Amino acid sequence: AVPLLQDLVEKGEEEEACIELLSSILEVLYQAQKRAEELEAQPGAGEAQHQELVQVKQHVRLVLGRLLHPVTRRVIVLDRENTLRGHYVACMAAILSQMDMEHYSSYIKAFPSRAELMDFLMETFILFKDLIGKTVYPSDWMVMNMVQNREFLRTINRFATTLTEMFLSDDSFELQLWNNYFHLAVAFLTQDSLQLENFSQAKRSSILAKYGDMRATIGASIRDMWYNLGPRKIEFIPGMVGPILEVTLVPEPELRKATIPIFFDMMLCEYQLTRSFAQFEDEILRQLDTEVEGGRGDEQYKQLFESILLSCCRGHPELAEPGQSFVALVTGLLERLLDYRAVRNDENKTYSMSCTVNLLNFYKEIGRQAMYIRYLYKLRDLHISYENYTEGAYTLLLHARLLKWSDEATTAPVQGAHGPALRTQRQLKEALYNQIIHYFDQGKMWEEAIHICKELAEQYESEVFDYELLSDILQREAGFYEKILKVLRPSPDYFAVGYYGQGFPPFLRNKVFIYRGKEYERREDFELRLLSPFPSAERLKSTCPPGQDITASPGQYIQCFTVQPAEEARGRFKDRSIPEQITNFYRTNHVQRFNYSRPFKKGPKDPDNEFANMWIERTTFLTAYPLPGILRWFAVTSTTTAIISPLENAIETMRKTNEKIMSEINRHQQDPGLPINPLSMLLSGIVDPAVMGGFAKYEMAFFQESYVREHPEDEENIEKLKDLIAWQVPLLAEGIRLHGQKVTEDLRPFHERMEQCFVQLQAKVESQYGLREMVCFEDQRTGRPRSMAWGPDWDRLSHFPMLPSTETPPTPKPAESEERRTERRENRSSTFFGHRRQDLCQSISELPEPKDEKRRLSHMSESSSAGKQPGPGRAGAQLSPTGPSPSPTGFGGRVKSASKAPPLPRRISSAVYETFLELSDAA
Repeated sequence: AVPLLQDLVEKGEEEEACIELLSSILEVLYQAQKRAEELEAQPGAGEAQHQELVQVKQHVRLVLGRLLHPVTRRVIVLDRENTLRGHYVACMAAILSQMDMEHYSSYIKAFPSRAELMDFLMETFILFKDLIGKTVYPSDWMVMNMVQNREFLRTINRFATTLTEMFLSDDSFELQLWNNYFHLAVAFLTQDSLQLENFSQAKRSSILAKYGDMRATIGASIRDMWYNLGPRKIEFIPGMVGPILEVTLVPEPELRKATIPIFFDMMLCEYQLTRSFAQFEDEILRQLDTEVEGGRGDEQYKQLFESILLSCCRGHPELAEPGQSFVALVTGLLERLLDYRAVRNDENKTYSMSCTVNLLNFYKEIGRQAMYIRYLYKLRDLHISYENYTEGAYTLLLHARLLKWSDEATTAPVQGAHGPALRTQRQLKEALYNQIIHYFDQGKMWEEAIHICKELAEQYESEVFDYELLSDILQREAGFYEKILKVLRPSPDYFAVGYYGQGFPPFLRNKVFIYRGKEYERREDFELRLLSPFPSAERLKSTCPPGQDITASPGQYIQCFTVQPAEEARGRFKDRSIPEQITNFYRTNHVQRFNYSRPFKKGPKDPDNEFANMWIERTTFLTAYPLPGILRWFAVTSTTTAIISPLENAIETMRKTNEKIMSEINRHQQDPGLPINPLSMLLSGIVDPAVMGGFAKYEMAFFQESYVREHPEDEENIEKLKDLIAWQVPLLAEGIRLHGQKVTEDLRPFHERMEQCFVQLQAKVESQYGLREMVCFEDQRTGRPRSMAWGPDWDRLSHFPMLPSTETPPTPKPAESEERRTERRENRSSTFFGHRRQDLCQSISELPEPKDEKRRLSHMSESSSAGKQPGPGRAGAQLSPTGPSPSPTGFGGRVKSASKAPPLPRRISSAVYETFLELSDAA
């Protein structure tokens, strides 16, 4: 029957009947062998019982010799979907289960040649690996899977002995056969059905009781087979680094302790041959990234890896130093990979982005460019999924900066569907730049997009001479310039966030970060988004740094408050009239220093005036990188604290108020369609005592004789504050004039009330602190409107007498009338507070005044105008021969004494006020 069965199986005929017959034969043999072994094991068993067992083994040998190979061939040939394949696998496992050492030995010796034996072993190793990876039985068929694994393990270990005996010597070594063995053994050890830690306690106990932990057995075999290789080990480096790493990452402590030393043996083998282990290091870093990201590895593995390898390295003096450096490198990578994996699947990707940046910075530091670029694109994808287009652009820019404008081939793998078509660095860099421009445009970072456009334009114009692309890029650049001036861009808010307590992961624990908020995002919404990954975290209400009881506690505490970008001097804007749309961008972008001001009371309380003892504790945070960048947040690297006195606080507040007035006026001059309400509230809050009282509280607090006597060191700052109060008057004058032009009839009484308050305020300030008159200068440029935040020739205005301009106006073109030229120029240029049209509204000095003020102000105007001579270019004040009076702040504009009342100012320029601010800061 067996020869007939062999013939049918080989031909693939009558397979169902053959399988049924073979199953019956194997069942009979199993029962007979079991009974014969029991009889032989009984006391007093004789030769008859022994002969019965021998006969059964002969029948098994017959089935093995005739049917094992045909059955394995059918398993290989049949499709995975064929239901008969599972039956053949069961028959194969049954045959293997009845083989003992003698059967294996006789079967191996039966091969007529060494080549045929090697083919059989190759075929068996490949088949077993395939069946382990894609088992024919469902995963919940525990018994069938474990029986198959038990028989496969016996067979693998027996064939491992055959490898050592017949294929290890110099003249018989077969690299591919050994390689197949190692890969089969690793696949067996790492299969899901043997990972006992994933099962319930009951199932795990049942498997251990019946089958044991087969991972330990095969792990010991892998270790022994590796050491059996001797000098042949170098042929498996770096190819076997990844498979051995998979083995060591299995969460079984004893297995890890047995196999981690193989890494040191690999290091030693390569070092003895090449005096370095660079290949091994590169491969383990690359494989470790893939394995840990796939879910393998834990903190225990990191500790075991570090302790075992350090111990091995210290035992070899020549590897002590490089080995320690390698261990530090791998453990550093493991720490970052474990952090990344812990937050990778969080719904909130904020912390996943942080861990991605930690990884890409790590790969950059150690010079692994391919891995660095891989994580750059991971970060880019995260940003774009959250519509962080600015950060996505900065991320891609890091890759683009690695490329050259050359026709050299790209070395690192190119991400994206367009990658294969971009063969040169120039092509890839151009494609990246266009993508970056698109992202910057979506993020409203047009200044950054313009920089990239300029670089592309230079290439198109001077390198590749593609004028069609040059035309396209210049048009895009022009569009960005237009957007800067015409499209509204809200300034982002910045938030300081501290993560305190030992409950946070290491990359957050007891650290402070500065976050860049989204457009129009409130702090409350930001906090909700921030707290969502940490539902058990407690929010700290205080903004003071927490104590040891918080930082060392096992809990989680989050502190969040708003910070302000610290403005930094920008040389290219100095002495220039720059549109506010431009300067506003640089006030809140490319910032690395941020301030938080915490008010506190010190000294005796004054219930009538809180400003007298209002001190400020100003904390300045320095971030690791400027914002915005490749993240919407960066860690704080240093913190400084300064104490601001009440008087210094008052000076700062007055300066900001004046700047706010100027900014609001600037906005209304450039866009007459703006609503008037913000301007109304701003002006009313300053000039109307019934609203906020303006600076009256400062006068009560700091200008009293008692304060001056007690604080003689503040004399200079007191004069600065007086100067700021005086300079506020011309700003208010222009603001009220604009308000009068735009006010509706319904608000006319409100406006008239504001005018009356201002006249009284103006008279009071100018009588006490003198006149500050801002001079109007004609803007010689044409084109777009300009900002009021800067003025031309401030240095000349600050240090020389301000004489009327004698510059000869340019001769008009013959084809254009002087009247038309003037009209066109005035429509296209803007001068701060300039009154150039004939239909000017009343100046503030001509507004209705309270009766008790008319005669005094009239007298003031007459007495003041007596010494004035009209200049050739405008009606202005002729300064005294001694030049302008010095300002306490160092400002050299037109400052007049308060000994007699001056006339009300009519024309003012922001250039002078900006001069005052800059010199005030310097002082």
